[in-house]
Amino acid sequence: MTSQQSADGPPLSSLELERRAFRRRQSVVSVLLGAASTVVFGALVWVFVINTPGWARVQASFFDLDSAIAALPRVGEGFLVNLRILGVSVLGVAIVATLIAFLRTLRGAVFFPLRALAAAYTDIFRGVPLIIMLLLIGFGVPGLLQTRISTELLGTVALIITYSAYVSEVIRAGIEGVHPSQRMGARALGLTHGQTLRMVVLPQAIRRQAPPLMNDFVAMQKDVGLVSILGVVDAVRAAQIETSKLADFTPYILAAVLFVLLAIPTIRLADFITARLRRREQMGAIV
Repeated sequence: MTSQQSADGPPLSSLELERRAFRRRQSVVSVLLGAASTVVFGALVWVFVINTPGWARVQASFFDLDSAIAALPRVGEGFLVNLRILGVSVLGVAIVATLIAFLRTLRGAVFFPLRALAAAYTDIFRGVPLIIMLLLIGFGVPGLLQTRISTELLGTVALIITYSAYVSEVIRAGIEGVHPSQRMGARALGLTHGQTLRMVVLPQAIRRQAPPLMNDFVAMQKDVGLVSILGVVDAVRAAQIETSKLADFTPYILAAVLFVLLAIPTIRLADFITARLRRREQMGAIV
């Protein structure tokens, strides 16, 4: 078997050289296929969208640059409200979801009521649509307390309640996915159940469940726009106001672009984390 000296290591076998040549050929083929598919896609868009008789009217109603510039200050100001609600909601969800997951993993018959209560919480609030939860919290709580409450606060509470049910199940699945030997070893060292969960189990669980947690975060970034149904002047409500003033739908497109720009970094981070975990789990298994 012939070999060749590598630049910074031992000689490479002929099998390894063939593998590297195959990968280079595959990379070239992938680039060519990607370029060809992009050209075909562009041609299809031109034929079936841009070159259609109604494109000029759609462009004037949805993609008017002057309307976008005119609506940007108010929509941008509303988007800052969305960011503020999102920041508070993420912190609240992290706390409440971790607490619910902790309650569902408690051992012993004495904790059955707490486990049942946590299970009922996740079952109910995963089943109720977020928009209904917003209406119930937004109009029900002020009526119950007979007092005026900020709609931004009420929308934030509804988001925390709903998403805590989803995220708690992700965290619980991660906790139960950690091998029992980790828990037993920690208890053998004298750690309590809470210390074992906090210092041994949770770090491993969160690392394993990072991709689904990031997906829930992306979903929350979109759903935060639903608080507009309570009257909060966020990006969606501001776009609605500007649309009525400008008599076209470009402000909605502007708001959508802002939400997409917010989501793209999180989506790419989720993809990076997923790929990194896959490489670590399949180390040495991919040719």
